[in-house]
Amino acid sequence: LSEDVERASENPTEEREGEMEVHEDSSSVILPDGEMGTTTPSLRFSKTCLKNVFSVILLFIYLLLMAVAVFLVYQTISDFREKLKHPVMSVTYKEVSLYDAPGIAFYPGKARLLSCKHHYYDHIPPLINPGQPGDIECTTQRINYTDPFTNQTMKYALVVQGPRDVKKRELVFLQFHLNETDQDFSAIDYLLFSSFQEFVSSPEKAKFMKDCESSYSSWKFSGGFRTWVKMSLVKTKEEDGSETVEFKQETSVVNYIDQRTKPRSDQLFFVVFEWKDPFIQTVQDIITANPWNMIALLCGIFLALFKAADFAKLSVKWMIKIRRRHLKRTRQVTNHIS
Repeated sequence: LSEDVERASENPTEEREGEMEVHEDSSSVILPDGEMGTTTPSLRFSKTCLKNVFSVILLFIYLLLMAVAVFLVYQTISDFREKLKHPVMSVTYKEVSLYDAPGIAFYPGKARLLSCKHHYYDHIPPLINPGQPGDIECTTQRINYTDPFTNQTMKYALVVQGPRDVKKRELVFLQFHLNETDQDFSAIDYLLFSSFQEFVSSPEKAKFMKDCESSYSSWKFSGGFRTWVKMSLVKTKEEDGSETVEFKQETSVVNYIDQRTKPRSDQLFFVVFEWKDPFIQTVQDIITANPWNMIALLCGIFLALFKAADFAKLSVKWMIKIRRRHLKRTRQVTNHIS
Protein backbone atom coordinates (compact mmCIF):
# COMPACT_ATOMS: atom_id res chain seq x y z
CA LEU A 1 0.00 0.00 0.00
CA SER A 2 2.87 2.38 0.75
CA GLU A 3 4.32 1.66 -2.68
CA ASP A 4 0.93 2.46 -4.24
CA VAL A 5 0.77 5.73 -2.30
CA GLU A 6 4.20 6.76 -3.52
CA ARG A 7 3.24 5.90 -7.08
CA ALA A 8 0.03 7.91 -6.67
CA SER A 9 1.87 10.99 -5.44
CA GLU A 10 4.19 10.76 -8.41
CA ASN A 11 1.42 10.15 -10.98
CA PRO A 12 -1.86 11.69 -9.84
CA THR A 13 -3.55 10.99 -13.16
CA GLU A 14 -2.70 7.34 -13.00
CA GLU A 15 -4.06 7.29 -9.43
CA ARG A 16 -7.39 8.66 -10.60
CA GLU A 17 -7.58 6.14 -13.38
CA GLY A 18 -6.66 3.40 -10.93
CA GLU A 19 -9.31 4.55 -8.47
CA MET A 20 -11.87 4.53 -11.24
CA GLU A 21 -10.85 1.03 -12.22
CA VAL A 22 -10.95 -0.10 -8.62
CA HIS A 23 -14.41 1.36 -8.15
CA GLU A 24 -15.59 -0.25 -11.28
CA ASP A 25 -14.08 -3.61 -10.37
CA SER A 26 -15.31 -3.36 -6.84
CA SER A 27 -18.73 -2.51 -8.04
CA SER A 28 -18.62 -5.50 -10.30
CA VAL A 29 -17.32 -7.79 -7.48
CA ILE A 30 -19.72 -6.65 -4.73
CA LEU A 31 -22.60 -9.10 -4.39
CA PRO A 32 -26.05 -8.30 -3.05
CA ASP A 33 -25.64 -10.74 -0.22
CA GLY A 34 -22.57 -9.96 1.90
CA GLU A 35 -22.39 -13.38 3.48
CA MET A 36 -22.17 -15.13 0.13
CA GLY A 37 -19.34 -12.85 -0.90
CA THR A 38 -17.36 -13.83 2.15
CA THR A 39 -17.91 -17.63 1.84
CA THR A 40 -17.22 -18.02 -1.91
CA PRO A 41 -13.37 -17.63 -1.73
CA SER A 42 -13.13 -20.27 1.01
CA LEU A 43 -15.18 -22.69 -1.07
CA ARG A 44 -13.00 -22.04 -4.10
CA PHE A 45 -9.88 -22.51 -1.99
CA SER A 46 -11.09 -25.85 -0.62
CA LYS A 47 -11.96 -27.14 -4.09
CA THR A 48 -8.56 -26.05 -5.41
CA CYS A 49 -6.85 -27.78 -2.50
CA LEU A 50 -8.71 -31.01 -3.15
CA LYS A 51 -7.86 -30.88 -6.85
CA ASN A 52 -4.18 -30.29 -6.07
CA VAL A 53 -4.07 -33.15 -3.55
CA PHE A 54 -5.83 -35.46 -5.97
CA SER A 55 -3.40 -34.50 -8.76
CA VAL A 56 -0.39 -35.14 -6.53
CA ILE A 57 -1.76 -38.56 -5.53
CA LEU A 58 -2.34 -39.49 -9.19
CA LEU A 59 1.15 -38.33 -10.06
CA PHE A 60 2.70 -40.53 -7.38
CA ILE A 61 0.60 -43.49 -8.50
CA TYR A 62 1.79 -43.16 -12.07
CA LEU A 63 5.38 -42.72 -10.94
CA LEU A 64 4.98 -45.96 -8.99
CA LEU A 65 3.58 -47.68 -12.08
CA MET A 66 6.52 -46.41 -14.11
CA ALA A 67 8.94 -47.86 -11.55
CA VAL A 68 7.14 -51.22 -11.72
CA ALA A 69 7.28 -51.14 -15.54
CA VAL A 70 11.03 -50.43 -15.47
CA PHE A 71 11.54 -53.34 -13.07
CA LEU A 72 9.51 -55.63 -15.37
CA VAL A 73 11.68 -54.61 -18.34
CA TYR A 74 14.83 -55.43 -16.41
CA GLN A 75 13.42 -58.75 -15.17
CA THR A 76 12.22 -59.77 -18.65
CA ILE A 77 15.61 -59.10 -20.24
CA SER A 78 17.41 -60.96 -17.42
CA ASP A 79 15.13 -64.01 -17.77
CA PHE A 80 15.60 -64.04 -21.54
CA ARG A 81 19.40 -64.01 -21.19
CA GLU A 82 19.24 -66.75 -18.56
CA LYS A 83 17.09 -68.97 -20.79
CA LEU A 84 19.51 -68.47 -23.66
CA LYS A 85 22.34 -69.76 -21.48
CA HIS A 86 20.40 -72.77 -20.16
CA PRO A 87 18.36 -74.55 -22.87
CA VAL A 88 15.83 -77.20 -21.88
CA MET A 89 16.14 -80.81 -22.99
CA SER A 90 13.16 -81.90 -25.08
CA VAL A 91 12.32 -85.60 -25.48
CA THR A 92 9.92 -86.81 -28.19
CA TYR A 93 8.87 -90.34 -29.16
CA LYS A 94 8.15 -91.54 -32.68
CA GLU A 95 6.38 -94.86 -33.20
CA VAL A 96 7.55 -97.11 -36.04
CA SER A 97 6.53 -100.54 -37.28
CA LEU A 98 9.93 -101.44 -38.76
CA TYR A 99 13.35 -100.43 -37.55
CA ASP A 100 16.36 -100.06 -39.74
CA ALA A 101 18.14 -103.32 -38.95
CA PRO A 102 20.99 -102.57 -36.53
CA GLY A 103 24.42 -104.09 -36.77
CA ILE A 104 25.71 -106.31 -33.95
CA ALA A 105 29.48 -106.63 -33.93
CA PHE A 106 30.80 -109.57 -31.87
CA TYR A 107 34.42 -110.02 -30.80
CA PRO A 108 34.42 -113.77 -30.09
CA GLY A 109 38.15 -114.29 -29.89
CA LYS A 110 38.64 -118.07 -29.87
CA ALA A 111 34.91 -118.75 -29.61
CA ARG A 112 33.00 -120.03 -32.64
CA LEU A 113 29.50 -119.22 -33.85
CA LEU A 114 27.41 -122.40 -33.86
CA SER A 115 23.95 -121.16 -34.86
CA CYS A 116 22.04 -117.98 -35.53
CA LYS A 117 18.30 -117.74 -36.21
CA HIS A 118 15.48 -115.22 -36.41
CA HIS A 119 12.41 -116.02 -34.32
CA TYR A 120 9.09 -114.21 -33.83
CA TYR A 121 6.67 -113.55 -30.97
CA ASP A 122 9.36 -114.35 -28.39
CA HIS A 123 9.14 -118.05 -29.17
CA ILE A 124 12.50 -119.79 -29.02
CA PRO A 125 12.22 -123.59 -29.48
CA PRO A 126 14.46 -125.77 -27.29
CA LEU A 127 17.92 -126.61 -28.62
CA ILE A 128 18.16 -130.08 -30.14
CA ASN A 129 21.92 -130.50 -30.08
CA PRO A 130 23.43 -127.81 -27.85
CA GLY A 131 27.13 -127.40 -28.39
CA GLN A 132 26.90 -128.75 -31.94
CA PRO A 133 26.98 -126.71 -35.16
CA GLY A 134 23.52 -125.72 -36.37
CA ASP A 135 21.86 -123.50 -38.94
CA ILE A 136 23.17 -119.98 -39.51
CA GLU A 137 20.22 -118.13 -41.02
CA CYS A 138 21.44 -114.62 -40.18
CA THR A 139 23.25 -112.28 -42.53
CA THR A 140 26.83 -112.11 -41.25
CA GLN A 141 30.13 -110.60 -42.33
CA ARG A 142 33.62 -111.01 -40.93
CA ILE A 143 36.14 -108.22 -40.88
CA ASN A 144 39.61 -107.48 -39.52
CA TYR A 145 40.75 -103.98 -38.60
CA THR A 146 43.26 -102.28 -36.35
CA ASP A 147 42.35 -101.15 -32.87
CA PRO A 148 41.34 -97.44 -33.05
CA PHE A 149 42.93 -96.74 -29.65
CA THR A 150 46.32 -98.43 -30.08
CA ASN A 151 46.64 -98.59 -33.93
CA GLN A 152 48.80 -101.68 -33.49
CA THR A 153 46.55 -104.56 -32.38
CA MET A 154 44.47 -106.32 -35.02
CA LYS A 155 40.88 -107.03 -34.06
CA TYR A 156 38.55 -109.63 -35.51
CA ALA A 157 34.81 -108.83 -35.60
CA LEU A 158 31.80 -110.87 -36.64
CA VAL A 159 29.02 -108.50 -37.74
CA VAL A 160 25.44 -109.83 -37.65
CA GLN A 161 22.27 -108.18 -38.93
CA GLY A 162 19.88 -107.43 -36.05
CA PRO A 163 16.07 -107.65 -35.83
CA ARG A 164 13.76 -105.27 -37.76
CA ASP A 165 10.08 -106.13 -37.31
CA VAL A 166 9.08 -104.78 -33.93
CA LYS A 167 5.35 -105.55 -34.27
CA LYS A 168 6.01 -109.26 -34.76
CA ARG A 169 8.54 -109.04 -31.91
CA GLU A 170 11.31 -110.33 -34.10
CA LEU A 171 14.42 -111.49 -32.23
CA VAL A 172 17.83 -112.92 -33.10
CA PHE A 173 19.10 -115.93 -31.15
CA LEU A 174 22.80 -116.83 -31.34
CA GLN A 175 24.86 -119.67 -29.88
CA PHE A 176 28.64 -119.61 -29.47
CA HIS A 177 31.04 -122.30 -28.39
CA LEU A 178 34.42 -121.92 -26.72
CA ASN A 179 36.46 -125.09 -26.47
CA GLU A 180 38.96 -123.95 -23.89
CA THR A 181 39.90 -120.83 -22.05
CA ASP A 182 42.85 -119.80 -19.93
CA GLN A 183 40.76 -117.46 -17.75
CA ASP A 184 38.63 -118.06 -14.68
CA PHE A 185 35.65 -116.51 -16.43
CA SER A 186 34.69 -116.24 -20.08
CA ALA A 187 32.77 -113.50 -21.87
CA ILE A 188 32.27 -112.20 -25.41
CA ASP A 189 32.34 -108.49 -26.19
CA TYR A 190 29.84 -106.90 -28.57
CA LEU A 191 28.72 -103.47 -29.66
CA LEU A 192 25.65 -102.14 -31.46
CA PHE A 193 25.55 -99.62 -34.27
CA SER A 194 22.53 -98.06 -35.92
CA SER A 195 22.46 -99.50 -39.45
CA PHE A 196 23.74 -102.81 -40.80
CA GLN A 197 22.99 -101.61 -44.34
CA GLU A 198 25.36 -98.67 -43.94
CA PHE A 199 28.09 -101.10 -42.96
CA VAL A 200 27.41 -103.30 -46.00
CA SER A 201 27.37 -100.37 -48.43
CA SER A 202 30.41 -98.69 -46.89
CA PRO A 203 33.45 -98.76 -49.25
CA GLU A 204 35.86 -98.80 -46.28
CA LYS A 205 34.44 -101.26 -43.79
CA ALA A 206 37.53 -101.26 -41.60
CA LYS A 207 37.32 -97.50 -41.16
CA PHE A 208 33.57 -97.79 -40.53
CA MET A 209 34.17 -100.28 -37.72
CA LYS A 210 36.92 -98.14 -36.21
CA ASP A 211 34.55 -95.16 -36.12
CA CYS A 212 31.81 -97.29 -34.55
CA GLU A 213 34.12 -98.57 -31.85
CA SER A 214 35.23 -95.01 -31.10
CA SER A 215 31.63 -93.74 -30.89
CA TYR A 216 29.62 -96.58 -29.30
CA SER A 217 29.93 -98.38 -25.98
CA SER A 218 30.86 -102.05 -25.88
CA TRP A 219 29.06 -104.67 -23.77
CA LYS A 220 29.64 -108.26 -22.63
CA PHE A 221 27.64 -111.44 -22.21
CA SER A 222 28.95 -114.39 -20.21
CA GLY A 223 29.26 -118.08 -20.91
CA GLY A 224 26.98 -120.63 -19.26
CA PHE A 225 24.01 -118.22 -19.29
CA ARG A 226 21.22 -117.20 -21.64
CA THR A 227 21.45 -113.41 -21.94
CA TRP A 228 18.38 -111.52 -23.16
CA VAL A 229 19.09 -108.03 -24.52
CA LYS A 230 16.21 -105.61 -25.18
CA MET A 231 17.29 -102.57 -27.17
CA SER A 232 15.87 -99.07 -27.51
CA LEU A 233 17.09 -96.40 -29.90
CA VAL A 234 17.93 -92.84 -28.84
CA LYS A 235 18.65 -90.08 -31.37
CA THR A 236 20.27 -86.87 -30.18
CA LYS A 237 20.24 -83.67 -32.23
CA GLU A 238 23.27 -81.49 -31.68
CA GLU A 239 23.43 -77.68 -31.83
CA ASP A 240 25.13 -77.75 -35.24
CA GLY A 241 22.24 -79.78 -36.72
CA SER A 242 24.03 -83.14 -36.75
CA GLU A 243 22.39 -86.24 -35.31
CA THR A 244 23.98 -88.97 -33.18
CA VAL A 245 22.47 -92.36 -32.42
CA GLU A 246 23.00 -94.55 -29.38
CA PHE A 247 21.39 -97.60 -27.85
CA LYS A 248 19.94 -98.20 -24.42
CA GLN A 249 19.77 -101.78 -23.20
CA GLU A 250 17.84 -103.79 -20.66
CA THR A 251 19.63 -107.06 -20.01
CA SER A 252 18.31 -110.10 -18.18
CA VAL A 253 20.41 -113.20 -17.54
CA VAL A 254 19.07 -116.74 -17.03
CA ASN A 255 21.23 -119.69 -16.00
CA TYR A 256 21.60 -122.38 -18.65
CA ILE A 257 21.39 -125.93 -17.31
CA ASP A 258 23.75 -128.07 -19.32
CA GLN A 259 21.97 -131.41 -19.80
CA ARG A 260 24.63 -133.02 -21.94
CA THR A 261 25.42 -136.56 -20.85
CA LYS A 262 29.17 -136.24 -20.55
CA PRO A 263 30.72 -133.48 -18.50
CA ARG A 264 32.43 -131.05 -20.82
CA SER A 265 35.17 -128.52 -20.27
CA ASP A 266 33.97 -126.33 -23.12
CA GLN A 267 31.81 -123.25 -22.64
CA LEU A 268 28.51 -122.37 -24.33
CA PHE A 269 27.19 -118.83 -24.90
CA PHE A 270 23.57 -117.95 -25.65
CA VAL A 271 22.38 -114.44 -26.41
CA VAL A 272 19.07 -112.98 -27.66
CA PHE A 273 18.59 -109.53 -29.19
CA GLU A 274 15.14 -107.93 -29.40
CA TRP A 275 13.64 -104.44 -29.63
CA LYS A 276 12.12 -103.22 -26.39
CA ASP A 277 9.31 -101.13 -27.92
CA PRO A 278 8.38 -99.48 -31.24
CA PHE A 279 9.29 -95.96 -30.08
CA ILE A 280 12.37 -94.07 -31.24
CA GLN A 281 13.40 -91.53 -28.64
CA THR A 282 14.61 -88.16 -29.99
CA VAL A 283 16.45 -85.80 -27.65
CA GLN A 284 17.27 -82.19 -28.47
CA ASP A 285 17.99 -78.96 -26.62
CA ILE A 286 15.44 -76.20 -27.10
CA ILE A 287 15.44 -72.60 -25.93
CA THR A 288 12.19 -71.79 -24.16
CA ALA A 289 12.72 -68.04 -24.48
CA ASN A 290 10.70 -66.70 -27.41
CA PRO A 291 12.12 -63.39 -28.67
CA TRP A 292 8.77 -62.34 -30.20
CA ASN A 293 6.98 -62.72 -26.88
CA MET A 294 9.67 -60.68 -25.19
CA ILE A 295 9.48 -57.98 -27.88
CA ALA A 296 5.68 -57.79 -27.53
CA LEU A 297 5.97 -57.53 -23.75
CA LEU A 298 8.62 -54.82 -24.00
CA CYS A 299 6.48 -52.87 -26.48
CA GLY A 300 3.54 -52.99 -24.10
CA ILE A 301 5.70 -51.90 -21.17
CA PHE A 302 7.27 -49.03 -23.11
CA LEU A 303 3.82 -47.94 -24.34
CA ALA A 304 2.62 -47.86 -20.74
CA LEU A 305 5.72 -45.86 -19.79
CA PHE A 306 5.09 -43.28 -22.49
CA LYS A 307 1.41 -42.99 -21.58
CA ALA A 308 2.31 -42.60 -17.90
CA ALA A 309 4.93 -39.98 -18.70
CA ASP A 310 2.44 -38.12 -20.92
CA PHE A 311 -0.19 -38.17 -18.20
CA ALA A 312 2.34 -36.99 -15.61
CA LYS A 313 3.36 -34.13 -17.88
CA LEU A 314 -0.27 -33.10 -18.41
CA SER A 315 -0.90 -33.35 -14.67
CA VAL A 316 2.04 -31.07 -13.93
CA LYS A 317 0.86 -28.58 -16.56
CA TRP A 318 -2.64 -28.68 -15.10
CA MET A 319 -1.31 -28.08 -11.59
CA ILE A 320 0.80 -25.15 -12.81
CA LYS A 321 -2.23 -23.73 -14.63
CA ILE A 322 -4.40 -24.01 -11.49
CA ARG A 323 -1.67 -22.40 -9.43
CA ARG A 324 -1.43 -19.50 -11.85
CA ARG A 325 -5.20 -19.03 -11.75
CA HIS A 326 -5.14 -19.02 -7.99
CA LEU A 327 -2.35 -16.44 -7.90
CA LYS A 328 -4.19 -14.31 -10.46
CA ARG A 329 -7.36 -14.36 -8.39
CA THR A 330 -5.35 -13.49 -5.28
CA ARG A 331 -3.84 -10.50 -7.04
CA GLN A 332 -7.24 -9.35 -8.22
CA VAL A 333 -8.64 -9.55 -4.65
CA THR A 334 -5.60 -7.64 -3.36
CA ASN A 335 -6.07 -4.97 -6.01
CA HIS A 336 -9.76 -4.64 -5.09
CA ILE A 337 -8.90 -4.31 -1.44
CA SER A 338 -6.22 -1.74 -2.19
